[in-house]
Amino acid sequence: MARKWTPLDDEQLDREIEDARKRSKIVSDSEPRAVGARYNRRSRRIEVELADGCLFAFPVKSAQGLDGATADQLAEVEVLGDGYALHWEKLDADFTVAGLLAGRLGSRAWMREHARRAGSVTSGAKARAARANGRKGGRPRKGVSRGTQE
Repeated sequence: MARKWTPLDDEQLDREIEDARKRSKIVSDSEPRAVGARYNRRSRRIEVELADGCLFAFPVKSAQGLDGATADQLAEVEVLGDGYALHWEKLDADFTVAGLLAGRLGSRAWMREHARRAGSVTSGAKARAARANGRKGGRPRKGVSRGTQE
């Protein structure tokens, strides 16, 4: 069914525009916005300055699409719009400021794979624990409580 539009007079239109501006200001004041972003070559981090004066940074190796980039490509970071997103044209990479602050450095699938790889890293401590468990007969079975008999 087609929607029927009622024409607005100038006064109604002005009221609606003013209401929209008020709603926009509420969102603008409550969402984190970037006023600047730069690549720090020494630390290999993207540093983001927020409108409220806070500064945060994240390592490029942890962000989807930025890991293999050159320093010159990373330095070409742009703040989009009213500061709600960061963009790298040549890398075709975009991140929302709110997402970065929440730790979302890529798509869900990419984050899941990143976490899987991080969890499969071996270390000397892990190797020693595995050998010790092997000498004891391996990892304890699930559901079996130690020290109790049935």
